[in-house]
Formats: sequence, structure tokens, C-alpha cells
Amino acid sequence: MLSCGLTHSAIVPLDLIKCRVQVDPGKYKGILSGFGVTLRDNGLRGLARGWAPTFLGYSMQGLLYEVFRICYTEPLGQEKAYEWRTSLYLAASASAEFFADLALAPLEAVKVRIQMQPGYGSTLRAVAPRMYSKEGLWAFYKGVAPLWMRR
Repeated sequence: MLSCGLTHSAIVPLDLIKCRVQVDPGKYKGILSGFGVTLRDNGLRGLARGWAPTFLGYSMQGLLYEVFRICYTEPLGQEKAYEWRTSLYLAASASAEFFADLALAPLEAVKVRIQMQPGYGSTLRAVAPRMYSKEGLWAFYKGVAPLWMRR
């Protein structure tokens, strides 16, 4: 759980700069210059914007992986589980990914608001309720819904 959440959170600064380069290429000309601009404008703390939703979402994914791994191991027994470990790990990972994505989508939407809309809010606690009150539940799933659901 922690390894998944911490490793993904460690990449938040790079993800932040990548998004800013995509949104405002005039100001953020590349990854390295983007780090410089962000440090100058927001300080070291500015590089961590969006860490909480990332940490929570991916920690949940790590937890679900462990739950599914245990659930799939028990019926097989330890010997068969070891023999079929690659398939077992793949099944646990796929199951965890499916269910975690339902929780990750809203957290990613919050992270993007924190990172890309200055003044909207700077914490998960501030942004999530604001998004919900202004736009409803759909605000959390806009970017990930299949095209047929968007009509």
C-alpha cells in the first residue's frame, strides 16, 4: 500500500511540470525550465501540488492488489499459488486496477484542478467539496467517461 502511494507521489513534481508544459508552452518551455519557473513562482512547496490525491489513490490501488492477491492465493493453497504466481499476480493486479480506477478518476480530477487552476484551491480538502458543490459528481469523471456516456 505504502510503496504504491509513495512511489507515485514521488513523481508528482515531474507530472506537474509535464502538465504545465502541455497547457502553457510559452511559459513552460520544457521540463528543466519548467522546474525553474515553478520554483521561482511557487517555491519548493509548489512542486508538491497535488500530492495528496495521488498518494491516496495509488495507496488504495496497492491495498486492493494485496487484498486480491490474498483472495486468489487462499483457494489455491500455498504450493499452487507459488507454482502459478505469475498468473496470480497478473489477476490480482488487473482486479485491483479495475476497482482502483473507479476511485482514482475522481482523485486525478482533483489533482489536475490543484495543479492547473491557480486560485481554485491548493488541497484535496478544499478542492473536492468545491468541485462537487459547483459541478456535481460528474465533475470527477468528465475526462474518463466513455464517449457514449458524454452525449
